[in-house]
Amino acid sequence: MNEDLLWPPYCGPDDLASIEAVPLTARGLPGSTYDLLVRAATRWPDRTALTVLPQAAQWREPAQLTFAGLLERVHRYANLLHRLGVRRGDAVALMAPNCAELIPATLAAQLAGIAAPINGALSPAHLGELLRRSGARVLITAGPELAPELWAKVPELTGALDAVLVLRPTAAQAPPAPLPRLDGVLVGELAESPRDQDTSSFAGEAPTAGDLAAFFHTGGTTGTPKLAAHTHAGEVANAWMIAANSMLGSDSVIFAALPLFHVNALVVTLLAPLFKGQQVVWAGPLGYREPALYGEFWSIVEHYHIAAMSAVPTVYQVLTQCPVTTADISSLRYAMVGASPLPDAVRTAFEAHTKVTLVEGYGLTEATCASARSFPDAPHPGAVGQRMPYQQVKVVHPDSWAELPTGQTGLLAIGGPTVFAGYVTGRDAQGRPVIDGLGKLVDGWLDTGDLARLDADGFLHLAGRAKDLIIRGGHNIDPAVIEDALLAHPHVTGAGAVGRPDLHAGELPVAYVTLAPEADVNEEELRQWAAGRVPERVAAPKSVTILAALPVTDVGKPYKLALRADATRLAVAEALAGHGSDVEVDAAIEGGSVFVSVTPGTGDREAISAVLDQYALRWTWSPETPGPVAS
Repeated sequence: MNEDLLWPPYCGPDDLASIEAVPLTARGLPGSTYDLLVRAATRWPDRTALTVLPQAAQWREPAQLTFAGLLERVHRYANLLHRLGVRRGDAVALMAPNCAELIPATLAAQLAGIAAPINGALSPAHLGELLRRSGARVLITAGPELAPELWAKVPELTGALDAVLVLRPTAAQAPPAPLPRLDGVLVGELAESPRDQDTSSFAGEAPTAGDLAAFFHTGGTTGTPKLAAHTHAGEVANAWMIAANSMLGSDSVIFAALPLFHVNALVVTLLAPLFKGQQVVWAGPLGYREPALYGEFWSIVEHYHIAAMSAVPTVYQVLTQCPVTTADISSLRYAMVGASPLPDAVRTAFEAHTKVTLVEGYGLTEATCASARSFPDAPHPGAVGQRMPYQQVKVVHPDSWAELPTGQTGLLAIGGPTVFAGYVTGRDAQGRPVIDGLGKLVDGWLDTGDLARLDADGFLHLAGRAKDLIIRGGHNIDPAVIEDALLAHPHVTGAGAVGRPDLHAGELPVAYVTLAPEADVNEEELRQWAAGRVPERVAAPKSVTILAALPVTDVGKPYKLALRADATRLAVAEALAGHGSDVEVDAAIEGGSVFVSVTPGTGDREAISAVLDQYALRWTWSPETPGPVAS
């Protein structure tokens, strides 16, 4: 493999043209994630690949694996899966918080079949549907020692399973407790699998570039999350685009704390480091959700010489409150932020606190992981970055898909080697996955669902979700203009704008915000602040509500539907205020939309119905209310 071809200079936005002058097919990328691992183990067998912390307080007592050791562990687990009947088109579900054994287990699942990581925080009904849709008959899951709350859900999920392989906590010292029996299902500790499994090679059919590598659910808390299908070629290509960053060399240590059911954890902090033989330090099972991590974080950076990390804005907000004191954090030079808008207040505070520039990025599961990146030495305020090499982006009209000129806002579409194969909708008669774009793929281009514009330098500026547009009397309002106005306030750390139902205008804009600790500002002051800064009067929010935290999906992305539900509830409650003091209004989310439930109390049901029927919304009487359902 020609290393000069593999690693072109990639330090700034001007390098993109020269990189793409060489076709991607000429760069000699490994064909699969397994080939990528074999390459790393062959080149750097004795170099440390994984350093996994049992928890924040035990950061000096990690479990570690070399690249050669990682490959041996992957072979062992993949051969076990093969012995259990897993073949190339079969999914292996993985449901556990991060731990030392989950990492090789994930790679082994991609080697023996298809990895299907699942967020165990989902409801048992959703988990069961994801297992059914993936067709997984083997589940690798956290045991009662590692995550008792997840293990408690396992008995409800065993209907279609042949085997359950259990993971123990990282660096567990005590003997494992006996596992309960599950009727008709083989149950065993993954780490205690038969020692006669071959660790030198894989007994089955190795994957090729075009084979499916993983099924990732897209997050969300309404309906069942979709399963996005990734190919080996797509994951390897995206990992290379990330690893090509010239700021990070083979001696750069990467910090990982996002859960492995998230594409960022797999592609950015597991696959990309394999390209250059970089060590990855993995946080404990709670990741960034472990409060104790923040008190130890700068010591961890100093001890392991952390060079790069990736997190959401709220993580960086908390880190600005953590004293660096005497820790030497000079090794940290690449801090990536994404998933939600980065408030100026958080950027300014973090960079002043650490002297490290926050670098924004953009990506989505359906484009494998990352599609745009920024550069510390080439700031573009307000932009999430330049498209990554060999990926294509365009801004189109949402209806006609006609490409829009530079500077105009429209629907963002992505093309290129990282676009997913489609969603898994089930299995065919032969048991093979059925893949369908479900309207997200148009002539090979991915409909991201995001509104965006491209500036004259080709940098991408996001403008909210297409479905989040607020339509006031036929006038389209981009929620991002309201959110940007509020985020410009020195005390605002997060903002979300949605439409509130209105009888005259259809919708009126309202906003929700979070504030920095000890902020001295009230909701009316924030409303006036935003009204004076939005580009047009119709976009001025009618109200601003302060929250302790903005709602997010199971994978940490902003969840506007929850805000829309609250705004709807308040609007309906206000409209019914004159119909009885005991009228109660609730709003819930079903199938991706909001519906209202009303308890009329002593109020006049006919009069209440007349009010509700004036709104363009779904509503029903509460279950305790006798009578027919309205809609």
